[in-house]
Amino acid sequence: MEAIWIKNYPAGVPATIDPSEYPSLVHVFDESVKKFAQRPAYHSMGVDLSYQELDEKSLAFAQFLSSIGVRPGDRVALMMPNILQYPVALFGTLRAGAIAVNCNPLYTAPELQQQLKDSGAQTIVILENFANTLIKIIPETAITNVVVTSLGELLGAVKGTIINLVVRHIKKMVPAWELSGHYSFQAALARGAQHQGFNAAAIKAQLSHDSLAFLQYTGGTTGPSKGAMLSHGNMVSNVLQSCAWIGAGGREGGETIITALPLYHIFALTANCLTFMRFGAKNILIANPRDIPGFIKTLAKHQFTIFTGVNTLFNALLNHPDFSKLDFSSLRLTLGGGAAVQQAVADKWLAVTGITLAQAYGLTEASPAVTINPLSKDAVNQSIGLPISSTIVSIRDEAEVEVAQGELGEICVKGPQVMSGYWQREDETRQVFCADGFLKTGDIGYINPQGFVFLVDRKKDMIKVSGFNVYPNQIEEIVAHHPAVLEVAALGVSDPNTGEAVKLFIVRKDPNLTEQMIIDFCRTQMTGYKVPKKIEFRDELPKSNIGKILRRALKEQSV
Repeated sequence: MEAIWIKNYPAGVPATIDPSEYPSLVHVFDESVKKFAQRPAYHSMGVDLSYQELDEKSLAFAQFLSSIGVRPGDRVALMMPNILQYPVALFGTLRAGAIAVNCNPLYTAPELQQQLKDSGAQTIVILENFANTLIKIIPETAITNVVVTSLGELLGAVKGTIINLVVRHIKKMVPAWELSGHYSFQAALARGAQHQGFNAAAIKAQLSHDSLAFLQYTGGTTGPSKGAMLSHGNMVSNVLQSCAWIGAGGREGGETIITALPLYHIFALTANCLTFMRFGAKNILIANPRDIPGFIKTLAKHQFTIFTGVNTLFNALLNHPDFSKLDFSSLRLTLGGGAAVQQAVADKWLAVTGITLAQAYGLTEASPAVTINPLSKDAVNQSIGLPISSTIVSIRDEAEVEVAQGELGEICVKGPQVMSGYWQREDETRQVFCADGFLKTGDIGYINPQGFVFLVDRKKDMIKVSGFNVYPNQIEEIVAHHPAVLEVAALGVSDPNTGEAVKLFIVRKDPNLTEQMIIDFCRTQMTGYKVPKKIEFRDELPKSNIGKILRRALKEQSV
């Protein structure tokens, strides 16, 4: 594929980046904490953590890991929401030369067991709210070192005590648990501060692009989740690619970014935590973004400049009456990813905030960014953007042959940010790569003459109606424009006449909305075979940890 997209790059964005600028993420981290030492790096529940404090505490945590026998290449599991302990533990893990294994705090016991066993992690840092899950399965894993933290542990004695009291005894959010020999987070830091014999500079010097930084587990939509092996080289490349795209638009020491998506997810991990660390940004951590009223109250306290999120989060905010009352005068960039951003949501975001909701695309296996739209206000389109620097996108058919420009096919990717493979899964690794090394994304799309990539849908979600291909994203995009619809999901269900038929799951904005009203609306907007045959109204739709609507869960419920 000729790189036709480069001619449409925003001014100043290079065609390629040089990953050799940093041997590892630890080198990026060290540069940032020195350069922005006095600037706040993270803010949580009214408390700031400066870059200097992040440097000191993460070093203490790295020394703690060394004191309990963790060595370079060992896996350390992190199971926390967006709280100050997460970046401290994350960068401490990387500085110890260990591999971070991010775990969703909402995992069930079997899900957690599978990931811990697969990764071989022997150490875990976990919020006490979820310790009850761990104790159910810990004998079936290799875990021998446990650090249990509380929500208020790094918030100061008074505030931390109050928050823990509320969480434990008033809201009763901490199920009973008991683990012998565990450390508190503060105890771990104290032990690390006293530990001798840890040479941070020596470990840093040993790290290279080939060293693994993360085992980042996929969502497991087609079976047990798999650990994408993301090296320091992969992650450094994606950080530099993202920084190159932002370019002069990123103000060093002058950005405040809203971090509502979980940092343990690849989107916020790379975009908010790592990329904007290089700009010295302040991350406003939102521990529970599903509490929309509480989220908006937090937003009202900050002059935020950058906002990242997913379609369902933007939609929920826009549909709360208090959101439009916020001061958006400081907001300069909004980036949407994780799932398709619906045009109806993007249009409303622009109308309310005055800022374009720029859509990006990526996947765990690519660290994650693959394409990003230009960030200027007038660059509004329904594409997922242009391939970023040093990235090639090729649209291919089932035989791995590139299709003609404008034709549909599977989006395949090559670049320095693409993983080397799945942890201890050679067969699955072979299946996901083309013979010439391109990563198969499992997404269907096309490229237009200007080089913009358009995502149509997940390959496995395509609906076959009387032999015609129907893509759920296209149906959802249309139905989302109905003024009485809050959220919508489309999927295929068995039909005796057409093989499959389109079924919609809808959350109503207007309780008077009926099935017939939706069908009549669809008949005016789409050809006959695409019109849904079945409609089910729900109070809510199942979502992933970042808010992506889970079609597979709806499919299972419809069987």
